[in-house]
Amino acid sequence: MLNKGHVLVFGDILLDRYISGSVDRVSPEAPVPVLKPSGEEIRLGGAANVALNLSSLGSNATIIGVTGKDASSTQVIKLLEKNNIKKALSKSDHPTISKLRILASQQQLIRIDNEEEFSETDWQSSLSHYKKHISLKKNKVLIISDYGKGTLKNIPLIIREAKKTKKTILVDPKGDDFSKYKSADIITPNLHEFERVVGKINKESEITKKGKDLIKSLRLNSLLITRGSNGMTLLNKRNGKIIREDFPTEARDVFDVSGAGDTVIASIAAGLAGGFTLSESIRLANIAAGIVVGKSGTATVNQAELVPYLGLSESYVTSNEIKGYSQDLHERSKKIVFTNGCFDILHAGHVEYLSAAKEMGDKLIVAINTDRSVRKLKGSSRPINTLAHRAKVLASLQCVDKVVFFDEETPIKLIKSIKPDVLVKGGDYKIKDIVGYKEVTKSGGSVVTIPLFEGLSTSKIISKIL
Repeated sequence: MLNKGHVLVFGDILLDRYISGSVDRVSPEAPVPVLKPSGEEIRLGGAANVALNLSSLGSNATIIGVTGKDASSTQVIKLLEKNNIKKALSKSDHPTISKLRILASQQQLIRIDNEEEFSETDWQSSLSHYKKHISLKKNKVLIISDYGKGTLKNIPLIIREAKKTKKTILVDPKGDDFSKYKSADIITPNLHEFERVVGKINKESEITKKGKDLIKSLRLNSLLITRGSNGMTLLNKRNGKIIREDFPTEARDVFDVSGAGDTVIASIAAGLAGGFTLSESIRLANIAAGIVVGKSGTATVNQAELVPYLGLSESYVTSNEIKGYSQDLHERSKKIVFTNGCFDILHAGHVEYLSAAKEMGDKLIVAINTDRSVRKLKGSSRPINTLAHRAKVLASLQCVDKVVFFDEETPIKLIKSIKPDVLVKGGDYKIKDIVGYKEVTKSGGSVVTIPLFEGLSTSKIISKIL
């Protein structure tokens, strides 16, 4: 799927807090509902959520922005580090921008915003960070994530600096003045934002006409309008002409559209930085947006969720699909064998190992780490091969029946869902230390190890190459 491209994000960093619970009465003091809280969640928001989406998709993300010197800033930094997002943050005397949402039965009751516009000193500090990082050759794509919160005080300057180093510039615009985004490569307004600038759209042909006019006036290469249930419309310069291309919606069950715009622009940037064409990147973004709106709150999409929708192979399945598949096998008294790994560079030892595993049952399910998961385990230089490439090679083996993906460091969720009859790992593991040992043995299954193919390992192969 995606190569590990490097993307720079510059914009307004937010911290989103959610307090959820239930309401069964109205306050006697005032006509307002009384919430009985049951949980609290803290998430990255704004530009930080864009960076989080990039990291989830397997890209290398670096974020530039401003936080305060408060507890919210500490929480932002912890979440960035947890998700392997590089940071160049300026610390302001103003508070970190934060939003508190109170929810009952997944419906918002109230939102409380804590924000103050940052100072000129904060801007100059951020600009210094930006000039350093935009000059790095590895950063191929820049996302300007404008939430109108005051971090980006001079967007034309940001664009000029990016142009000097020939970066691809994507902008998530805000407000009714798009002139500050002049000379960006791509801007991604939703239909409402687009209409605020060009006027009311009454028919399809007006989208094309007004979109073309906007591209010409702002000297853009492309304009992508996200249109909710009507999908996306791309107006793109090609061979001296502006061509329209429509992408029908990929949405399934729409639960919450919060952060969908972040997912779209992050997916496009990840695609472009990873070697996809613009159309391929937008298709990726369309699929990703369709998945994310089915989740609650500001959410992300990971590689494991995307791959099955990219038409790679019937062997690739989602975590939900593998549950149904395994249930069917259990009902038919078929013996399920399960193993997992990174399988970064597939070698003869892996083939011998997987063939031996298949001999222990009727069906072999192989779970592999996403690119982000591999990086957490083995460092920033891994994986050598992307998730899609690793999965394609695995799925081509006759002994492998299904390939499923997991984004966590361990496959324990999958093991609990699949309930394999046999859990297999390499001979370098002690059986009782294998993740899933307790769960599998408790349900009557067995956990076994297979001796490793002597002299072969991915690490040794990499060291020889280097």
